[in-house]
Amino acid sequence: MGTREVYEEKLRSGNLYHDPTINPGLGTARCPRCLSLVNPNLQKEKWTITPVLHDATAVVGSGISAMLSAVHGFNKGIPFIQKHVKGPKWLHVVVGVPPLLLFSGASAAFGAYAVPAVVQLSVSSYFASWSASHYVISQATRYIEGDHISRSLDDQSR
Repeated sequence: MGTREVYEEKLRSGNLYHDPTINPGLGTARCPRCLSLVNPNLQKEKWTITPVLHDATAVVGSGISAMLSAVHGFNKGIPFIQKHVKGPKWLHVVVGVPPLLLFSGASAAFGAYAVPAVVQLSVSSYFASWSASHYVISQATRYIEGDHISRSLDDQSR
C-alpha cells in the first residue's frame, strides 16, 4: 500500500490529501507529493528547504563545482606542470592528473555543501523579508483601520 506506484497513481488521480503512510520497502514515512522522507521535527520549522530540494542542490553544486574545477585545473595546472616537469607529454599527464583529481574532488565536496547552504540562506532571507513586510503592512492596516474606527465612533457620539 505504500509503494511508489501507489503514490504515483494517487498523484495522477488527484487524491493528494491524505496522511503520509509508512512505505514497507523503506520503513520510513514519505511525503505523498514528493516522496521525500517525512521528519516530524522539520514540519514545525517553515524556513527550511525540503530534503528533496537540499539533495537536488547538493547534486547540482557538486557537479558544477567539480566540472569548473576540472576545467580550471586543466587550463592552469597542466601548463604549470609542463613548465616545471621536463619530459614527454605522458609524464605531464601522470604527474598532473592526481592533484587535478584531488582539487576537483575537494571542489565537488565544497559545492555539495555550499550550494544547499546558499539556497537555505536565500529561502530563509526571502521568508524573513516577506514576513517583515507582511508585519509592516498589517501594522499600517491596523493603524488605518483603528483611525477610521475612532473617527466613526467620534462621529456617532456627536
